[in-house]
Amino acid sequence: MAWALKLPLADEVIESGLVQDFDASLSGIGQELGAGAYSMSDVLALPIFKQEESSLPPENENKILPFQYVLCAATSPAVKLHEETLTYLNQGQSYEIRMLDNRKIGELPEINGKLVKSIFRVVFHDRRLQYTEHQQLEGWRWNRPGDRILDIDIPMSVGIIDPRANPTQLNTVEFLWDPSKRTSVFIQVHCISTEFTMRKHGGEKGVPFRVQIDTFKENENGEYTEHLHSASCQIKVFKPKGADRKQKTDREKMEKRTPHEKEKYQPSYETTILTECSPWPEISYVNNAPSPGFNSSHSSFSIGEGNGSPNHQPEPPPPIADVSHSSELVLVNLLPTSTPQEAQQWLHRNRFSTFSRLFRNFSGADLLKLTREDVIQICGPADGIRLFNALKGRMVRPRLTIYVCQESQQLRELQQKHEDADAVTSTFFVYHAIYLEELTAVELTEKLAQLFSISSQQISQIYKQGPTGIHVLISDEMIQNFQDESCFVLDTMKAETSDSYHIILK
Repeated sequence: MAWALKLPLADEVIESGLVQDFDASLSGIGQELGAGAYSMSDVLALPIFKQEESSLPPENENKILPFQYVLCAATSPAVKLHEETLTYLNQGQSYEIRMLDNRKIGELPEINGKLVKSIFRVVFHDRRLQYTEHQQLEGWRWNRPGDRILDIDIPMSVGIIDPRANPTQLNTVEFLWDPSKRTSVFIQVHCISTEFTMRKHGGEKGVPFRVQIDTFKENENGEYTEHLHSASCQIKVFKPKGADRKQKTDREKMEKRTPHEKEKYQPSYETTILTECSPWPEISYVNNAPSPGFNSSHSSFSIGEGNGSPNHQPEPPPPIADVSHSSELVLVNLLPTSTPQEAQQWLHRNRFSTFSRLFRNFSGADLLKLTREDVIQICGPADGIRLFNALKGRMVRPRLTIYVCQESQQLRELQQKHEDADAVTSTFFVYHAIYLEELTAVELTEKLAQLFSISSQQISQIYKQGPTGIHVLISDEMIQNFQDESCFVLDTMKAETSDSYHIILK
């Protein structure tokens, strides 16, 4: 059954006129359409095509990026097409991020054979939380004292050099790496998404985070400040094993959808590829952070290719400013009467410069009142224990202490002149304490040379007077069997073949 629409007479007249105008406008189309008259560039210049062209992805989106970062965690299947991927992580679990070199031959030749620096951050995805990021992180710090938002699992990582985690930037870690070698860094995120939600009544929806990586190359001054590449991905962090349950729930929901509805969603990928993004806007960390920029000569621990054991212990970063020489008074131990300025000097001199800003208003009495638990909560376990021991001024006892007295020619003459024993016993003898740590003959030689104000080369041999007056050569084993706080009288004897001396312990 066909439907026909009857128009009024006036409408029919209007319609006939429009048809005539349309026919007239089509006249001539297709005539004289030769190769010279037809130009595709003229067609593409029309406004309608310009608007569609602006919506197309730019050419640089298809270019091969110099680096690629792959997070070894599956993406969620409940993400619609044309939306950014979302990856679920478990709190405190180590996740691998592979650092891949995708440069073409001849691209960025200035970094061949050199290291680059990458800075990892966990930041907020929502714009609302980005504006209040500082307040949010400070609140998290007070609720979780001594904890960090982002950490590197150093034993599991491969190829990273000089990893650093600034105590004042809980959500940032950085390290050096060689693009020509295999590099994998394992990260741990310790905050969960529901810790930053507005309402906490149970079952609330957690906020998404972003993992962002910024990579820099070395400039002429040896500082890693020239930006090379940045990429990020969206994540949500759940309590332990919560990410696995969420991934399973999303997968079951997708299985219940119809094939037509499934076409609107992305498939779940086994890994997450970080997409290129703008560099992190705050670059003040390069120059103003308590942990200064990397130098070309880096001697901190590096993670080898075969395993993750450090080659040697990391050296602490140098202080921002050496203020220990700004005052004539040098504090060995912090005193209760120390002013805040003197306390700052003491912190710098004892390699606690990273905490100087935190304790900028603390006097000596304020710092000394802190308990061991207080210091560990503020500075973390490693630095907290070290700071507590330094505050209490705990002295490490030497392994061996001996007392020596230098026998003089005047004492010998005095012993020969006075046959009365009382005269000899009334003579006043002065002993010097010698503290030994290594318990070796070389160490004893150096300590005795300092006592005599001569060089150690001028002491040829050291003997100990034994039974019946024999001279026994001092060895490492003999020193290790000395009784603590033994007393000796030193006698010197000129060597026959050189200008050196023999020393006899009586």
